[in-house]
Amino acid sequence: MAGPVPEVPCVGAVVHDAAGRLLLIRRGHAPSAGLWSVPGGRLEPGESEVEAVVREVAEETGLTVRPDRVVGRVRVDGDGVVFTVTDWACTLLDPGEQPVAGDDADDVVFVDAAGLTALDMAPGVVAALSGWGVLPR
Repeated sequence: MAGPVPEVPCVGAVVHDAAGRLLLIRRGHAPSAGLWSVPGGRLEPGESEVEAVVREVAEETGLTVRPDRVVGRVRVDGDGVVFTVTDWACTLLDPGEQPVAGDDADDVVFVDAAGLTALDMAPGVVAALSGWGVLPR
């Protein structure tokens, strides 16, 4: 009999620019490699969710953010684990900064609602963002 599936705590960042566009990265690694999602990743030992959001956004996009509030939580099945992702609405601290893909992000972009429909999104991302009322304008 198999035991409980290990849960891996993760965070995601919901970041909009001044035009209301949403910050997305194309994931370079599993889960959802090659697909678009909000920046984020695993918490490191001893790290708070807020610290993890700031670090992940900086590593994946080069941008500096302030996490403001939790917008929602999702569970994503992985290879023998479940990623429990807490998504945070964030404010850009330097609105003039341009994102640059780094760490495990293959690409990074701000998209509006029309641009979002053209991207191959990771499963469940659009539904979750829609349900939380944080899709791009």
